[in-house]
Amino acid sequence: MTKPIRALLALSITAAVIGLGGCKKEPTPTTTTGAPATAPAGETADQFVARVNDEYRKMYPEMTAAQWLSSTYINDDSQLLSAKANERYLAQLNSWIDQAKRFEGQQMSPETARAIQLLKLGTAMPPPKNPEHLAELTQIATKMEGTYGAGTYCKGEGDDMQCRQLGDLEDVLRSNRDYDAQLDAWQGWHTVSQPMRKDYVRFVELVNEGARDMGFADTGEMWRSGYDMTPAEIAAETDRLWSQVKPLYEQLHCFARTRLDAKYGTDRGHVAGNMLPAHLLGNMWQQDWGNRWDILAPYPDASIPEITGALESQYKASFDAQLTKNPGKRSPDDLAQIEQDAKLATAKLMTERAQDFYTSLGMAKLPESYWSKTQFIKPRDRDVVCHASAWDMNMAGDVRTKMCIKPNEEDFTTIYHELGHVYYYMAYNKLPPLFQQGAHDGFHEAIGDTIVLAMTPQYLQSIGLAGDQQVSNEALINAQMRMALAKVSFLPFGLMIDRWRWGVFDGSIKPADYNKAWWELKAKYQGVAPVSARGEEFFDAGAKYHVPGNTPYTRYFLSHVLQFQFYKALCDAAGHKGPLYECSFYGNKEAGAKFQAMLSKGASQPWQKTLKELTGGEQMDASAVLEYFAPLQTWLKQQNEGKTCGWQADASVAAPAPTDKPAAPAKS
Repeated sequence: MTKPIRALLALSITAAVIGLGGCKKEPTPTTTTGAPATAPAGETADQFVARVNDEYRKMYPEMTAAQWLSSTYINDDSQLLSAKANERYLAQLNSWIDQAKRFEGQQMSPETARAIQLLKLGTAMPPPKNPEHLAELTQIATKMEGTYGAGTYCKGEGDDMQCRQLGDLEDVLRSNRDYDAQLDAWQGWHTVSQPMRKDYVRFVELVNEGARDMGFADTGEMWRSGYDMTPAEIAAETDRLWSQVKPLYEQLHCFARTRLDAKYGTDRGHVAGNMLPAHLLGNMWQQDWGNRWDILAPYPDASIPEITGALESQYKASFDAQLTKNPGKRSPDDLAQIEQDAKLATAKLMTERAQDFYTSLGMAKLPESYWSKTQFIKPRDRDVVCHASAWDMNMAGDVRTKMCIKPNEEDFTTIYHELGHVYYYMAYNKLPPLFQQGAHDGFHEAIGDTIVLAMTPQYLQSIGLAGDQQVSNEALINAQMRMALAKVSFLPFGLMIDRWRWGVFDGSIKPADYNKAWWELKAKYQGVAPVSARGEEFFDAGAKYHVPGNTPYTRYFLSHVLQFQFYKALCDAAGHKGPLYECSFYGNKEAGAKFQAMLSKGASQPWQKTLKELTGGEQMDASAVLEYFAPLQTWLKQQNEGKTCGWQADASVAAPAPTDKPAAPAKS
């Protein structure tokens, strides 16, 4: 999802941190050779944790600054600085973990024991003890992220060459309904990741070495250890949650296939096994189907908030205002700068609107530094990582987001999502650094999306992004479908990425089968397939940021369950009566206080306790998802009656048509 990741990713390559919730890390006192200092003699466990918190807080700004530069100024120099800062942090982390072994089996307070456990899980990129391998790992990690950020698909030759980056290719999938144009854009972006394949194989070897050095069987087992449960228990828990929501997804899938068949014909609307074509769902990774609203709208004549149109009108007004301020003859560069200024003004206005929701709940305004240091739009003069993320730069109030905002509904809701991370950072900044993270990583991703659920048609009308809303069953089903295309379509995608990586890490998926396994899992969980053969010359997993960025992805699946639980609890706190889907707690201070109380706990206690304090229960549960979408699920069953729903995940992929030409290689 463009939802990012936060920069809880300071020590990996922008996204490798799993634990210590924001961007974090930096060296402690070192010897003159650069090696981490040894622990003081006679140090107690409590003193050790206090020292680590102090050293961590001091080193953290250097790490995040290097990472920020690497993401917002992509070049060899910034990547070198980022890799070296990352290398120093990971060497320090190794030292801390070694020092912590002194306290194994000793009596200590629950808080100290929890802090030491979180320390061991402080990165999604477990560092090898071998210094040469550690240096190699950080270099590969930074290189892969840079390759992704600068990825460009070019076709044609000489003066006729056309080069496009991810944002331009996403625009094709968002707006262009020509079958071949969509296929070209989808295939074009998937050439960007081909050069990463060899690096990723080595990356897996190195992080697995680091995981074994830390006492885990492999990196996947380490990732699954971060949930106050055993690795086996969290894997089973995700299966249980998926079983709750799978019937709803299957109904949505069946409806989408029928509509795509009607649009493109049965020879193109689906592929073998009744699976959906990967390039026809309006999103590069098939994780959000909202851009196919023109095809999937249940009742095209019924009202639905047209957010993108309203935002585009705001942009046009800003552009016209900039033109008025600068009359007379203008060069092409002048016009380009006027356009850039209008984009920035619109992006800031969209962000101010998102901030308003949080402040309406009683939360503080974003600091002034946020507005001066954030990357709101793509710069004209350089490559940047456009993937949306949120950053805590110093654990002391320097918070930022990094986006390439465009005036459309998807980016608008993404801003609300990213500010959820930022408000989490600000709420737990008073805690010791090792507790400055989400109750578990799914919590962090769910905060902003809980707010998005409260962006009802009535809320959008109140802020001027929608007109009068008709009250009818057709309007209700439209609104539900709009939300389902973002939320329900995502659920199986949220599972399959880490299912793939867990197999890669434990060796059950071999490098020679990377692409084969990727598409097998997409078929199994999503019922999605490519329309042409995708052999092992491709590395399609790497075309999704979180794979080269090494961001664990189960958090996003869990967040899509938790956000509905959070939403229901806050609606109850606000005194909402009536159907869940009608609730908006905008402006309700009681709901805001309850939300803020949860955010302020960070990771200072097991997530089960934090969840119970907000919702009354200790178990993640998808029943609120089903309650929210009950009207839509009933309607979908009626629409799909008599149709053969479901798909055959083992069906062979259609062979490429004779006229298909391979996409030109990407330029990075």
